[in-house]
Formats: sequence, structure tokens, C-alpha cells
Amino acid sequence: MPAYVTTPQIVLPPHKITTAEILDDIRARHATHPRLPVILRAITNCGVTTRHFTRPLDAPTVTGTADVQERTRAAFNDCLTMATEAATQALAHAGLTPSDIDAVVTSHATGWSVPNLDVHLTAALGLPPTVRRLPMTTLACAGGAHALIRAADHVTAHPTARVLVVATEALSTSYNHADTSIPSMIYKALFADSAAAAIVTAELLEPGIRIDDTFEYWLPGSLDRYEGRLDQTGLHFDSTRQAPAAAGQSMPAVLNWLGHNHIIDWAVIHPGGPSIIRDVAHALGLDDHDAQHSYDSLTECGNLGGPAVLDVLARTHTTPPAHGTTGVLAAFGPGFTVSAIRGTWQA
Repeated sequence: MPAYVTTPQIVLPPHKITTAEILDDIRARHATHPRLPVILRAITNCGVTTRHFTRPLDAPTVTGTADVQERTRAAFNDCLTMATEAATQALAHAGLTPSDIDAVVTSHATGWSVPNLDVHLTAALGLPPTVRRLPMTTLACAGGAHALIRAADHVTAHPTARVLVVATEALSTSYNHADTSIPSMIYKALFADSAAAAIVTAELLEPGIRIDDTFEYWLPGSLDRYEGRLDQTGLHFDSTRQAPAAAGQSMPAVLNWLGHNHIIDWAVIHPGGPSIIRDVAHALGLDDHDAQHSYDSLTECGNLGGPAVLDVLARTHTTPPAHGTTGVLAAFGPGFTVSAIRGTWQA
């Protein structure tokens, strides 16, 4: 059964940080780093001009010396605040009330809490106590797409259901000067904070994407390409030299799923970096212009993690594809995983 997605509502936190400020911070903190010129050049070329943090750049949980407990608590609390705001906006945009929601799917990889985000959101929003919940906590950048897939599965099983999808990350809490590898330095400039929410139903509530099919894939042998690491100073994200090529290496499996004669008219691509956007677009037979919303999201907001692909989808609504055209929404997660949707634009 097809499932329809409302326009995602995006919440960006108040502290807008420029790449120039990030470069100055790294110069000041790592003046003797032997690869400093390489790091500064890589950050300058990472495609990000501005990003939003929940807390100032000089906050203890960002560039300060807060420990894992303080960073984790800050990440979850900030994620909950952003998620609640995004979900409230999504409900209002769809003309729904909390009592209309039958299920909630959440995704976040930053912050930790028991009970988890799904239960906190149920309380904060006043969702029905019988709401079905599907919390996911380690999907990271694949979170938004994966949450849509699980929501579509729920709608297939329960055709009258209205499913609230919420993805949120406070990635600024992984900005850590204990990390001095080149990838870690780049992530300081690449990652950012946000929340995104949308409603998935079997009923077309507004123009947008109709989910026709979904695809999940793990790239064999890729467990260490991207991975999280937790120590006493906080949560860290590591990657190997092979990591940037993983998106392109996964595309043959995506194309096989789509069918080699399938024409793709548009794409919503996770803005994990310029090379990821370019490799995926070109594999789908599209050019950089077709991927402009992904590039713009990266430039203006950085890599938002799970909410990122939902931000690109929201931007797609501003210049919507033609009615009936076919597209792909794709995001990528740690190890190296693919969460993808084939959809038709409904005007």
C-alpha cells in the first residue's frame, strides 16, 4: 500500500556558527598539529559555510572539557527540545492534533535516556497513551530515511494509521578537542544540530512524495567505514580512508533494486559531503543541478545526521517535481548502510 509523507518541518537551534569561526577555533587549539594546513584546507573545502548548534561554540559541551555524562545529558535534553518543537509544527502543518496520532517513530544517535525519546515525546506532546512506538538510536545519518521506511511499513499493516516521524541530533556535543585525527577535525566543521518531523499516512494530506517501495542494504566488509566510539570524554565518530567512497560502492545494489530500465527524474540525497552527493546523483543519471537542494542543505546547515535527508525533502517542496515523476530518497548510515525510498511526486 502506498504511503504519503507531509512536508517535513525543520527546527534549527539558535547558535549559528560560521566555518571561519571553526577554523579560528582549530588554529587556536591545535596550533602545533603537524597536519594543520591539511586540516584547514579540508575544512575549507568540505562544502559547509554555516551550521547551527544548540549551545555556543565555547560551551563546555562543545569546545570545552565537559565529560561524557554532561555531554550525553546535554545532547538528549537538547534533542528532546528540538524534537518536541518539530513534532508540534508537523502536527499543526498537517492539521492534526496529538490525539490523531496512532504511532510514533523516532531516531537519534546523540544523547542517551531510559525512557527513550519516544516516551518523552509521548508525554511532551500529549500523544495517546496507546500510541505505538518504534524508537531507533544508532542509525545516525540514515535515521530520517529509515524512520520513513518503518512508518511506511506501519501504514501498510495499519492502513488507517497516522504515523509521526521524528529525527533529531545534537552532533555539536561530539565536537571534541580530544580528537585530533584528520577525519575528526573535519567532523568539527561538518556536523550540526537539528530536528525534523513529518506525518506518514495512507491518505494524501498535501502534495508531496508517495512512497512506492523501500530498500535497505549493508555494504559487505564495511563495519569500520563509519563508527561511533564512547569514552570518558564523550561520543566520537571515526571513519577510515575508504569511507567517502562507500556511497558510490553501494549504488550498484541500489540500481539493481530500481531496475536498470528505471528512469529517475529527481532525488533527495543525504548531504553527507560533496562527494557523497555527487556520486549518488551521477549514479542515478542526474547532475549537480538535480542535487542542488542537497548541496544547499550542506552549505547552509552542515551534515545534520538523521534529520538531514528530511531537510532536503523539505527544500524539494519549494521547487516540487512534476506530478507523477519518479524519484529516489536515500540516506546512509554507520558501518555503511543504505536506507532508500522510491517514490512518486503527487501534486
